Amino acid sequence: MGRQTATIKLDSFRGILKHRRVHFSSRLFCRGVLFSAVLSLAVHGAETAAEPVAELSPGDAVVLGVVEGVTEFLPISSTGHLIIANQLLGLESEQQLTGKDGQLLWHKPPTAARPEGVPLTLKLAADTYTVVIQVGAIMAVVFLYWRQILSMLIGLIGRSSPGFRLLRNVLLAFFPVAILGFFLHDLIDKYLFSIWAVAGAQIAGAFLMLWAERWRRQNSGIGFSRGDPADLTVPKALGIGVVQCAALWPGMSRSMMTIVPGYLAGLSPAKAAEFSFLVGLPTLTGAAVYKGFKSGPAMIEVFGWSSVLLGGLVAAVSALIAVKFLVHFISRHGLTGFAYYRLGLAVVLILFYLL
Repeated sequence: MGRQTATIKLDSFRGILKHRRVHFSSRLFCRGVLFSAVLSLAVHGAETAAEPVAELSPGDAVVLGVVEGVTEFLPISSTGHLIIANQLLGLESEQQLTGKDGQLLWHKPPTAARPEGVPLTLKLAADTYTVVIQVGAIMAVVFLYWRQILSMLIGLIGRSSPGFRLLRNVLLAFFPVAILGFFLHDLIDKYLFSIWAVAGAQIAGAFLMLWAERWRRQNSGIGFSRGDPADLTVPKALGIGVVQCAALWPGMSRSMMTIVPGYLAGLSPAKAAEFSFLVGLPTLTGAAVYKGFKSGPAMIEVFGWSSVLLGGLVAAVSALIAVKFLVHFISRHGLTGFAYYRLGLAVVLILFYLL
């Protein structure tokens, strides 16, 4: 009788847990649907006073949104994949665009100081587009990690010690790449945005990941891989930020260059990935704001608002799925699979452009 009663209680407890998991999943799904619905209404309701100069088809916007959302937080480089996507979609033209009246369009008109001006081109608009739709990926991380973000905000006002330490570590990992990226932005745009640079970065990053994964497995049994991002020391958090500067090389991957030094700092794969998501928030937000301020109006003039909102919506949904996938996959398999993917992609790129 006692065993039967215990069995009934255990089954009831399991039922409660199952109900709570279903309830949580339902809430998560409903929030996702609501978020998607709001952005969808924005897409259909967005109108501009002037017609776009060049049409970006809904299909192209969806492709770019998927590529951005899926690759932004996976250690395979969103920038590299977007460069490839732009080339395949024919968005790399540097020919100066003309308006409906046949007049040449300028991003920055000629002046006495700069008589050549800055022409408005399809490439300039597309490069800006792929950065601005990162806002969708940012919203996905905010949606999934709102508790950590709330903890950091509470820590900012002195109400949570772990939250304050996490905020400190996120900012320490963010500042080096933000400062270096600000000063090198134009040089990177000019010299490193190419298929060859991306292929080289994919190969270099793949070997780095294979080494890091081997190192982690060799050291996981002696006290490593048990830390939490909030428990990182100041030198370790700053060191992750310094290493992350290598991600300014298109194709290297900001996510990878946070996860790998996260390994070395003692974080587990899942915790290193989580830290990369949080560090990505100020990094991606800063890039989107800077690029949007610098050439956002030109992008809107070329593509219109609807294409931008559609790309952002697709990026948000894609990133939501990709983040959940990465945490699950990297916890079980580490970085090895992504390293081999990078090597395969680099070989395909090299053969494609040689042949």
